[in-house]
Amino acid sequence: MGLEVSAQAERPIALDVAFRVAPGELLALVGKSGSGKTTILRSIAGLWQPQSARVAVDGTTWLDTRAAVNLPAHRRRVGVVFQNYALFPHMTAAQNVMAAMDRADPTEAARLLDLVNLHGLAARRPAQLSGGQQQRVAVARALARRPQALLLDEPFSAVDRPTREKLHAEIISLRAHLNMPVVLVTHDMNEAQLLADRMLVIDAGRTVREGTTAEVMADGDALRAMGIREVAAMLRAQVAEHLPDGLSRLTTATGTIYLPKVSAAPGVAVQLRIMAHEVILARARPEGLSAQNILPGTVARIVPGAGPAMMVHVALGADVIIARITRRAADQLGLRPGDAVHVILKAMSVARHRVGPGW
Repeated sequence: MGLEVSAQAERPIALDVAFRVAPGELLALVGKSGSGKTTILRSIAGLWQPQSARVAVDGTTWLDTRAAVNLPAHRRRVGVVFQNYALFPHMTAAQNVMAAMDRADPTEAARLLDLVNLHGLAARRPAQLSGGQQQRVAVARALARRPQALLLDEPFSAVDRPTREKLHAEIISLRAHLNMPVVLVTHDMNEAQLLADRMLVIDAGRTVREGTTAEVMADGDALRAMGIREVAAMLRAQVAEHLPDGLSRLTTATGTIYLPKVSAAPGVAVQLRIMAHEVILARARPEGLSAQNILPGTVARIVPGAGPAMMVHVALGADVIIARITRRAADQLGLRPGDAVHVILKAMSVARHRVGPGW
């Protein structure tokens, strides 16, 4: 049945949202600062009550203002991972995990720490752990509650980019062991696209768009609420080989591309986040370019923008990427849905943090 949330409030922040998250599904709440994302998580966790709201998990009602039901936070089976970890500094990693249990169980604490790749570190205190390791302890502690729902509030924003990439990979791996709804609050659209099954875009406390990542990234209103330069699409690929010149050769549905060396072994599936403003389109396959990555595709749809730009969605096999080009360029190319085009990608435009594990 999953998680069902509806919340309406006028103060201290305007709020009017309603959504569901299925078991095993990860929903990303995205939007600008102050849009109400963390307030929604606090409502689910029992840390704040809107004027009108209902929160239910797997048929159990946690909050229903009309029925005067409001379970306190400690009675809600919810795991929360905060931005600042919130670990007890005087406790070991294992003790921090057991602090969330109904009854301390060292064996279960060790299992959860192993699950988040902290084998052998159970006896260390937070000060003896890196930022990424502390965040893993926070995840293990959230899972120790045997939660019916897992809430992640900007969980990786306090660590550096390389550590964040490792944590992204571990969350993807960890999800194979979870069958609970997961809600992720993030400002990082790269993070949202790599991790989420669906996205909910919020602006000034209200839903702008809800849907799959692909659906949301194709919606003009949603894109404006998120910031137009964040427009991107995911392209699936497989690592073929690592070359002596520092590049990796990858295969996609419609051809080969080269990127700066990716941190995945040959044969491993990955996802590439392709930024729309870095995609170039050509009618015919161009010659004499420095760009090495030229993939044949088909125009799937064209979405006009409010200004001089428009979004051209190009199908590359079963994947669709987006090119943000000017209306003038589209007119000069005479683009129509169904037209054959070539997508041009600079190898250096796909930064390392935009390459994530495949599903």
